[in-house]
Amino acid sequence: MTSPLKTPDTDPPGWLERRLPVMSLLRRQYVAFPMPRNLNALWSFGAFLIVTMAFMIASGLFLAINYTPDITQAFASVEAIDRQVPSGWFIRSLHMGGVTMLFACLYIHIGRSLWYGSYKAPRELLWLTGLGLMLMVMVTAFAGYVLPWGQMSYWGATVILNAVHAIPLIGQPLSELLLGGDTLGNVALHRLFVLHFTMAFAILGVIALHVAALHVVKSNNPSGVDPVNPSQTLPFHPYYTSRDGFALCLFLMVYAGLVFFLPDLLTLADNYIQANPLVTPRDIRPEWYFAPFYAILRAVPSRLGGLLLASGSLAVLFVLPWLDRSTIRPATRRPMVRLSLPLAFAAFILLGIAGMHAPTPAWLLASRVAIAWWFIHFLLVMPLASEREMSS
Repeated sequence: MTSPLKTPDTDPPGWLERRLPVMSLLRRQYVAFPMPRNLNALWSFGAFLIVTMAFMIASGLFLAINYTPDITQAFASVEAIDRQVPSGWFIRSLHMGGVTMLFACLYIHIGRSLWYGSYKAPRELLWLTGLGLMLMVMVTAFAGYVLPWGQMSYWGATVILNAVHAIPLIGQPLSELLLGGDTLGNVALHRLFVLHFTMAFAILGVIALHVAALHVVKSNNPSGVDPVNPSQTLPFHPYYTSRDGFALCLFLMVYAGLVFFLPDLLTLADNYIQANPLVTPRDIRPEWYFAPFYAILRAVPSRLGGLLLASGSLAVLFVLPWLDRSTIRPATRRPMVRLSLPLAFAAFILLGIAGMHAPTPAWLLASRVAIAWWFIHFLLVMPLASEREMSS
């Protein structure tokens, strides 16, 4: 007696899963994924960054549809978005507020990694991809800052491009590649628009790489000791999804307050004036998230020297896993680092405040002191602390 033939349509449940195991992968990586039990609220900022990036891309697509990358029409097109396009003011405020929230969360996220030693082995690649994301976000934000073609956009970009031009050998070709000529004009604006648009999607790819690296080496935790048995972990869902969901509600309340009640904090007043290459603003100031690096540029009389120090302030972070060879991760268990790192954080904040003020002798002195301590911490204190801890 022969059994009836089975067709693919009569297969038992799990037909798709056996051929494309997406659901089991998602369940394994985002539901049952083991997380340390002792994570604190600072670990929620990674989720804030992903949600904010989603808002940025969604609102950016809408703005790109209504924006005209032409120096004679760019400012007017932004004004039209604010005043004539239905809900355009809200979408633009969402985008501008997103930049502020993105950088705030990014700096806190990196500061948390520094405090708890999340850059140490085996998480070096996780750290490097995170820093790469920070640089990509900075480039994207710079390109986007020029697009409204306001006074501060134009002159802020001019300062940065002049600094780039001072780099030996590659400075002039690089600035010409960005500008397409001798000064900011139609070609430069169009190229910056394309750069801003495409970099956003490149960031999504690196975020995927960053998350993949996290799921390979697992998350660090405040104690700095990796869990060794299941009793020291909790599944990501429902424990951390519910906690991050509650934290995200608080985060979105702050985001909404910024968008609806404090829109004047999102940009400088001079940027509501159309760019005029013949009129230099009395005080060129960047947005707050670029202010620390702008303060470094101003603190050094040489344009090249300022650019090298500003670049070096980020470069030391890339080599930190090799500067700090101690096996102890959290700063709370490292006496020298526990004293030095908060001063480095304070130096970064001081640079940000200095960058938002006129370059008076007092602010220039404060900037130079802050720069000195930033490099002393990473280039001197961290290696010395490592040697001391490894020898004890």
